[in-house]
Amino acid sequence: MLKVVIAGGFGAGKTTAVGAVSEITPLSTEEYLTEASADVDSLAGVEAKQTTTVAFDFGRLNLPDAPVPLELFLFGTPGQDRFVDLWYDLCRGAVGAVVLVDTRRLESSFTPVGFCEDIGLPFVVAVNQFDGAHRYHPDEVRTALELPASVPVVTCDARDPNHVAGVLLTLVGHALKSASASPARPASTTTFQDA
Repeated sequence: MLKVVIAGGFGAGKTTAVGAVSEITPLSTEEYLTEASADVDSLAGVEAKQTTTVAFDFGRLNLPDAPVPLELFLFGTPGQDRFVDLWYDLCRGAVGAVVLVDTRRLESSFTPVGFCEDIGLPFVVAVNQFDGAHRYHPDEVRTALELPASVPVVTCDARDPNHVAGVLLTLVGHALKSASASPARPASTTTFQDA
């Protein structure tokens, strides 16, 4: 059993990705956007968005045919920077994170990428290919986000269960590779919030 975090900016497709692959009815804390959030939640590029995650999403996925059978517990973060404190709790005990990227709003990807780097959480970047959005090569996205070559960058459609499952397998492989390349770390009694 592995805990995986699905992170990304506001409107990047995190709730959609969790819902696409979850074998259980996903827990979702979606609330309608209101006039009260208009000054802090810019809808530029995602004008049709009507709801937002206010705590987290949760889903579960079994991958019995993976090279090693896996059961993944998926935790989707809220996308707005004001929820970063909650991200620490959601990442506690996670094997890694998928950072979903919306190239129409690339600037919203810097905070989740930086967060994963800062806490040392292995992550992959998954470029969610929205209908009508310009398609960029993964290397162009890597350059724009200033990612090292060691961070996998893949494309996906967050609505497609096979795409999302493929991204999750990429993350698990990357996390295992990262763990084997790093010297063994002693078990910590601190939390990410203590760091």
